[in-house]
Amino acid sequence: MSEEFVILVDENDNPIGTEEKAKCHLPGGRLHRAFTVLLFDKDGNLVLTKRAKEKMLWPGDWDGTFASHPRESETYVSSGERRMPEELGIEGKLDYLHKFEYHVPYKDVGSENEICGTLIGIIDKASEPKEIEGETVEIKWISAKELLSELKTNSQIYCPWMLIALELLDKSKQSMLEKYESILSTWMNREVREGLNEAIKTHLPKDKWRLVNEKN
Repeated sequence: MSEEFVILVDENDNPIGTEEKAKCHLPGGRLHRAFTVLLFDKDGNLVLTKRAKEKMLWPGDWDGTFASHPRESETYVSSGERRMPEELGIEGKLDYLHKFEYHVPYKDVGSENEICGTLIGIIDKASEPKEIEGETVEIKWISAKELLSELKTNSQIYCPWMLIALELLDKSKQSMLEKYESILSTWMNREVREGLNEAIKTHLPKDKWRLVNEKN
């Protein structure tokens, strides 16, 4: 199997080269481009997936719907749409919300050092996303209220990039906030955002993550 490469970027998300994916996830891994996807139903419930035990980083923890890395010829959206069947066994359309930079170690195993685009999509519960061997071991739907309750009990079992993506929802492109207003309204209230902020602190300090400003 050929080694997978990811896109190296500067602090403004400008491509500056490529590197082997595995090397970028070592403790001293270089900043690279990634994406995370949040799939909701029409009532605002979010699909969460539990990462497979084989994963190098955060194995067995709860992620957003799925996350991966764009290829050189792809946009954030096209890469997410390509990966959806591979990660969930279903197809769908996605929209771009925002992007953020974060750097967080995982024990002494490795780290995530990424500029991460956040993507959103709507699926019906009848779509039945599937557990994919080597990727996920469990799938569940969760409301903002339910996630908030779980974060108060054990925030460590939720991946940091998922928490950051949700905390920054209100910083998304205005056109997308209007398009998905009915879906995202329960996720952007003060109580939920404060809960997400507290959960993020259990993984990394504030100076290790930030919203990446978009070019005009």
